[in-house]
Amino acid sequence: MSTFTRLPDSGFVRLSSILAPNGPIPVGKSTWWAGVKDGRFPAPVKLGPRITAWRVEDIRSLIDRGVA
Repeated sequence: MSTFTRLPDSGFVRLSSILAPNGPIPVGKSTWWAGVKDGRFPAPVKLGPRITAWRVEDIRSLIDRGVA
């Protein structure tokens, strides 16, 4: 779980920091977006017209639950 410690303590993270190989969640983009759509993964926050991010707290909670 060394990648888990690379997440910031608070704030927002982009998808490239969440998904493998750089992030702690070992799924691909298609699987991630399907999981967001059906509620398995947290909903994103739109920070701008072309910027989508996730709350670090939501990602940590997902990892703690062992869903990913």
